[in-house]
Amino acid sequence: MINSLNFFVLNLFLYFPEDKREYIPAFISFSIFLILCILTFMFILRVNKKQLEKAKQFEEKIKDTLK
Repeated sequence: MINSLNFFVLNLFLYFPEDKREYIPAFISFSIFLILCILTFMFILRVNKKQLEKAKQFEEKIKDTLK
């Protein structure tokens, strides 16, 4: 009973098609999302660099006013 239940649960999530062409749509969507993730990460790094520069300028401005 338990063995057949485990087999049933695993079959819900695991699917290995005989025809490997069924992997093509999954690969395409994975590639699109991977590229979008990389572009988003690069955008975040670019914004972070600008904010870091602004923070340094603000820090220098405060140091100058305290002297």
